[in-house]
Amino acid sequence: MYFDIADPSFSVQSEQVRMARDESWYAETNYGVAVLRYEETRLLLRHPKLRQGSARWPAHHGITSGPFADWWANWVLNKEGEEHHRLRRLMNPAFSRRLIDGLVPRFQALAAELVDGFAEPGRCEFMSEFASPYAARVIAIMLGLPEEEWPVLARDSATIGLAMGVTLREDLPRIEAALDSLYGYVDEAVERRRSDPRDDFVTRIMRAQRDEDRLTGAELRDSLVLLVFGGYDTTRNQLGLAMQTFLDHPDQWRLLAERPELGPAAVEEVMRVNPTVTWVTREALEDFTFQGLDIAEGTTLHLFTEASGTDPRAVPDGRFDITAERPPHFGFGGGAHHCLGHFVARSDMSEALPLLARRMRDPRPGGASRWLPRSGNTGPVELPVAFTPTEEKETP
Repeated sequence: MYFDIADPSFSVQSEQVRMARDESWYAETNYGVAVLRYEETRLLLRHPKLRQGSARWPAHHGITSGPFADWWANWVLNKEGEEHHRLRRLMNPAFSRRLIDGLVPRFQALAAELVDGFAEPGRCEFMSEFASPYAARVIAIMLGLPEEEWPVLARDSATIGLAMGVTLREDLPRIEAALDSLYGYVDEAVERRRSDPRDDFVTRIMRAQRDEDRLTGAELRDSLVLLVFGGYDTTRNQLGLAMQTFLDHPDQWRLLAERPELGPAAVEEVMRVNPTVTWVTREALEDFTFQGLDIAEGTTLHLFTEASGTDPRAVPDGRFDITAERPPHFGFGGGAHHCLGHFVARSDMSEALPLLARRMRDPRPGGASRWLPRSGNTGPVELPVAFTPTEEKETP
């Protein structure tokens, strides 16, 4: 089976992908090999002869120099070996569970405020009225930026998010302009904390140090811009995909409203069946053979996260069930390159979804939706939702 994954009409959730998964654990693509099954994905994420594959994503589109290419190359995600371990060691303390847990009341109050502010009772455009402001203001809270400036953070982060899709080359001028804008915001955040240090994320990452080692100024700036972009883009898209998923499973939405403690499980189950990161990439460091397939040095492997998460070999019942025990999904990657910010994403979505389920009863499509391509990083662009509002506003 062969997939043209550069085609914007290609979908990782298509019947074509399901048929290919039934026939084999892999398929050929114009970008390399697509891995379609759970067990093979699990093994390859940690395979010693593979490195992180996204480093070559710009080169796939003929982009080898410039501000975007430089920033992309400097991501901790795209570093390997000791340099990768060094950056993770320095950055990990800033992502502590204690610090994130301390922000939970702010996340709860923010979610309630946004639902209270819907322009019309009983309907909303979910992406612009909830998912975007929620994701952007969470980032502003973490960085100590004025929350009222969330529209700029959202606009620039969404523009940079285009880099994760198959139209990267044509979007490059807009992406680089947005990148320059976000550098200005993180520089402002750093200057603010230099004069007024606090026990918060920015201060912690500025003070990141192990023995005599610490982040350079460029590493600090690049890491903070990555946090803004990654934290916003992933959370916004994943919230939209969660709403879409629950629109198709109203019984599970009612259950979540009745049992808000299922919020963390709901996040995991949504990311299993409908992840915004539709593939995780690896690159072969040398020639090797895996389960009968000869893989040449330099080959890129795209590990399809939705196909692996819904693989009947791993989840035989095939149901969407927020109470069921499931094997770990790969929406945050895996192995040495597991997402640094997963605690943040899990925490803010775990608080938002149960509150939405209580406040937006019986949700249903409220009009035509618009979508990013169902490949790369995906999600709704517009998602109108109608619902039955609760009669009284809640205070978390």
